[in-house]
Amino acid sequence: MLGAAAAAGIMAINLVGGYSSSVAETYGPLRPVVVLTRPLVPGQLISPKVVGSSFEIRQVPARFVPAAAVEEPSLAVGLEVVAPLPSGSYLTAAGLQPPKPKRSLRRSAGKGRHAVEISVAGAGAISGTGKVDVLVTTDNDRGGGKTVIAARGVPLLGVGPGGQSDFGPGLTEVTLALTRRQAIRLVDAQSFARRITVLPRSGG
Repeated sequence: MLGAAAAAGIMAINLVGGYSSSVAETYGPLRPVVVLTRPLVPGQLISPKVVGSSFEIRQVPARFVPAAAVEEPSLAVGLEVVAPLPSGSYLTAAGLQPPKPKRSLRRSAGKGRHAVEISVAGAGAISGTGKVDVLVTTDNDRGGGKTVIAARGVPLLGVGPGGQSDFGPGLTEVTLALTRRQAIRLVDAQSFARRITVLPRSGG
């Protein structure tokens, strides 16, 4: 029985090897290519987390690989998505670009303030720029929650694609003009708060 099993294993290896050789002879050599397992949206930044959750490497016949296809996921880290990329599509260099410079945001933050990106809920109620209140919700020992206003009348400099933050589903990255104290408090809150929410100010 052991001999029969070993023989069957060898036969299976030979069959797989023969099939691979047949495919290679028919379609040409195989090349690694990055394929999306989740859709990406314009403006989304490729982070290591996005690479781990949205990319996979497949071996594809060279004749089917599009021009400028990305073969190594790490090459895309730090780049920005140019156009919508659906799940199952190839990742190509044409669909990526270096992130846009944010110097204008830094300049418009104002004296004594810094342009800081925060992942928040409630950004769907915001359009354009203006001023917002930033609320932080935390858990207490009794299992309930407590919400406080962490910053009032903060200038809103920009809103990223809805629900595309790496900090969690349904969150959106917004750029706020924060004082140093506000920035430290809100960046710290991202690690312990249940939720950070932005609300447009009346008339803003």
